Amino acid sequence: MHPPPGHNLLKRKEQMYVIVEINGQQFKVEEGKKLFVHHIQSAERGAVVEFEKVLLVDNGGEVKVGAPTVEGAKVVCEVLSPLVKGDKVLIFHKKRRKGYRKLNGHRQQFTEVTVKEIVA
Repeated sequence: MHPPPGHNLLKRKEQMYVIVEINGQQFKVEEGKKLFVHHIQSAERGAVVEFEKVLLVDNGGEVKVGAPTVEGAKVVCEVLSPLVKGDKVLIFHKKRRKGYRKLNGHRQQFTEVTVKEIVA
């Protein structure tokens, strides 16, 4: 299937994104995106947090891969909510015919951040 006449596929502006490691997890990050990361103890509402473990930078098709990180690249985020509780996860153990049952619950704690700027 061909695009309609007068349509140019090459003029589409590619948005910049990076892969960043935050508290042991990797996230694909673009400007303006909201993230729920593992709880950051020192974070307060409105505080600015910088993450410098940038593993990959894609700037409109120009890709830089770090070994292990990209030098001079960082992600600047603002804390929207310092403590957000995730959904409850139930862990149930049972051994059949033995009368053994154990129920345990857990709610993971997250910090909600929004990406203000990507420096690469």
